[in-house]
Amino acid sequence: MIKPAERLLTTAEAARQLNVSESFLAKARVSGIGPAYVKLGKAVRYPQSSLDHYLRAQQRLSTAQ
Repeated sequence: MIKPAERLLTTAEAARQLNVSESFLAKARVSGIGPAYVKLGKAVRYPQSSLDHYLRAQQRLSTAQ
């Protein structure tokens, strides 16, 4: 859930923070495997909490996971 005063990052800012390319995020949006995002008109924004949640969900303890 987005907090009212939460910072919304651009795709470029989110990509830098996650250390991935902007095209990865675009493809992840299409396939539904990336962080949750907000659509404001044509603009795509990523709440900081969505990036934090996505990173936590990607954590693995072994290569078998």
